[in-house]
Parts: sequence; structure tokens; C-alpha cells
Amino acid sequence: MSRIGKIPVEIPNDVKVTIDNHRISVSGPKGSLSQTFRPEVKIISDGGKLNVQRISDSKLAKSQHGLVRTLVANMIKGVTKGWEKKLELSGVGYRALLDSKEKLILQVGYSYPVEFIIPSGIEITVEGNNKITVLGIDKAHVGQIAAQIRKVRPPEPYKGKGIHYLGEKIRRKVGKTGKVGSAFGA
Repeated sequence: MSRIGKIPVEIPNDVKVTIDNHRISVSGPKGSLSQTFRPEVKIISDGGKLNVQRISDSKLAKSQHGLVRTLVANMIKGVTKGWEKKLELSGVGYRALLDSKEKLILQVGYSYPVEFIIPSGIEITVEGNNKITVLGIDKAHVGQIAAQIRKVRPPEPYKGKGIHYLGEKIRRKVGKTGKVGSAFGA
């Protein structure tokens, strides 16, 4: 039995869950999400809780058991509290600014500013020119957008300049070391 899969998922009072033929729909105060799941597992609603059960003991059913439970829990948390990813810009002259609610402009060491179009369902805030917060209800979508922003200028290992997640540890490399003294001897 999956340790994660057997834990029931609590349904808050302000969340409505609909299960219909291998599809679950969750709606709450921040929005609504829906997800299809494989027929090897089934979701059962017990009052204020959701239980995920597998149909057989096949390897696929076992692997889907914990996954479906985690996806359902992430959907419920997304429609109630939402998800966020924080990014930070490190480097001299690196800054981000928001052009209305549809475009993020990044100045990260290129000869031109990079424009990033913000997709629907995602909200981006910039604080202090070098901190970016990506907000949304779908955890996977928030993570994907944060990864695309980071990809514009990933952190480099010698000076640590670039866009990185808040709290991310960048492995630093040692730069070149020159020989002591002159090339012609002394």
C-alpha cells in the first residue's frame, strides 16, 4: 500500500469536488481545476474527505496510487490558497519591471531587454526590481512559468549572476589561476 496514497485528502468547506468517469473537477474561491486520472485508481468521496484506492495490485496501479492522491491534494490547495514561486535576479544592472499585467520586461545583461508575455491564469509581481513572484492556482503551470523565466538567464557558476529561485544554492566553480611571476622568469 502506498504510504502517500492511503492518506485521505481533506476537503475544505468552500471547495466543491465533482468526480465523473475518471475525471475530477475542483472549484474553490480562487478558481477551478480539472484533471483526468487513469482507470487503475478510483477516487471515493466520504463526506469531507477524498480517498484514493487502486483497482488492482499491478505495477502501474501502485505507481498511480500516490501520484493521483498528490495531484488531488495540490488541486485543492491551489483553489483555496494558491501556489507561488519566487525568483531573484543577481547581477549588476539586472532588473525586472512589469509592463501592465501582460508583460514582464527583464534586463539581464543582454544588449536588449527581454520581454516575457504572461499567460492567462498566472499573476506575476515584482518587488524591488530584483525579486519576481509567480502566482497561480495550478502548481505545474506556476512551476513551468517560473522555469521559463529562469531560463532567460540561468545562474552561471563563476560569479553567480543570473536568475535563480529564492533560496537556491548555486554551485560555484573556482576560476582560472594565473602563474606567479612573469613568463620570462625572474
